Amino acid sequence: MIISEKTAQEKRKEFRAALDSGKILQFPGAYNPMVAMLIEQKGFDGVYVSGAVMANSLGLPDIGMTTLTEVSQFASAIARVTSLPSIMDIDTGFGETMSVARTIKELTYLGMAGCHIEDQINPKRCGHLDNKELVSVDAMVQKVKAAADAKTDENFMVIARTDARGVEGLDKALDRAKAYVDAGADMIFPEAMKDESEFEAFRNAVDVPLLANMTEFGKSRLLSKSELENLGYNLVIYPVTTQRLAMFAVEQGLDTIKSTGSQEASLDQMQTRKRLYEVLHYEDYNAYDSNLYNFKL
Repeated sequence: MIISEKTAQEKRKEFRAALDSGKILQFPGAYNPMVAMLIEQKGFDGVYVSGAVMANSLGLPDIGMTTLTEVSQFASAIARVTSLPSIMDIDTGFGETMSVARTIKELTYLGMAGCHIEDQINPKRCGHLDNKELVSVDAMVQKVKAAADAKTDENFMVIARTDARGVEGLDKALDRAKAYVDAGADMIFPEAMKDESEFEAFRNAVDVPLLANMTEFGKSRLLSKSELENLGYNLVIYPVTTQRLAMFAVEQGLDTIKSTGSQEASLDQMQTRKRLYEVLHYEDYNAYDSNLYNFKL
């Protein structure tokens, strides 16, 4: 209630242990803190905060226009309301090595359990779009090393994402992943794989945990939890799913109001006030002031 009683250190330690369990962890994306609370209540393993979602929420495309201040405030508001570990997207790190180091320290202080950094140039593109451009292997290695060296909690996960599959081919992507592990990456995130054999190739190439991105309308088939677990993956994210669901419903509701002059026909598509208050634990606040929850729905 208000802020999770579990400390960030506890969340990070539990996350690190869960990655070694042999079971794949599911991290749906949250576009606000209330969604993070619902993710926990539905029994998921953690919360993901997508760079695309943060940009979209500010009315911006996912091309690296957000700042460290904007995304850290956005993500920390989500992380603090749940006892689950939260990981986030830091795009290309908000600058060069010194900025990357600062980013890691800021996010650790703000309660994140980890973050991923990608090897695109800035301005970047969504990982499932064509015509991406990459930084050199050496430049990315320097960023990964700076991130690893900046850690103040050994359980904070530095996740290196490579977008090389669609630019340089699978073999070069595998070489990059190995170099990033050598530089200190705790986990590898291979983006925009074509098929299961490519997911499997990364499992065969590195010994660290692997993250799979199951984003809709992208390059990869939407593999199931069991399929990814059988391929040896440790974590799967659903980055924009909840935002896409919400925006579709919002658009339909606005169309209904515009066409009929009322939202009456959309009531059965809405979360009720009662359910909203259940998610927020509204009644628990009565412990502080009996005047807060003294009504009937």
